[in-house]
Amino acid sequence: MRSEVSDYILDNIRQTLKGVPDQAVNEFIDSILAARKVFIYGVGRSGLTGKMFAVRLVQMGLDVHFVGDMTTPIVGEEDLSIIISHTGETMSIVQTANISRRMGCKVVGITSDENSKLSHASNTVVLMQVPHNGEKVVLAPLGTLFEDAVILFFDSIVPLLMAKLEENECNMRQRHAIWV
Repeated sequence: MRSEVSDYILDNIRQTLKGVPDQAVNEFIDSILAARKVFIYGVGRSGLTGKMFAVRLVQMGLDVHFVGDMTTPIVGEEDLSIIISHTGETMSIVQTANISRRMGCKVVGITSDENSKLSHASNTVVLMQVPHNGEKVVLAPLGTLFEDAVILFFDSIVPLLMAKLEENECNMRQRHAIWV
């Protein structure tokens, strides 16, 4: 059973990631590189995917903040907000996108619904359209496929950013937060 579940998840994530157009990937990377500061926001498990990506961006030397942390500054005109939501309808997600846009900040929405409020509030949308397989949903409940696809999407972006920033693993390790 475990191998059926992992095969199901991996097959669906592969299908989801193949559906993300190169143009969206390039716009996403260019937006990160052009930003003065990068703000990331998501709630629940989507937020955790964003926090994982934030760590990698910090390790590459970028100025990154997670929305909602006590030390997060206000967004500005040269900044980027990356907002992650499976449905794209969560109230705080949509409010954060709208506030960011009102402040002149560019917004990249990462969602599975191109018609969601987040999609409409974003300058750029990275669409993660996960398959809907009816009775097999028990193999990957709730937003599992979306969240796993987002993690792998972010991880696939890291080496591309590293190359453009001329970063390497040695440099990144020096920015790794080790407190012990």
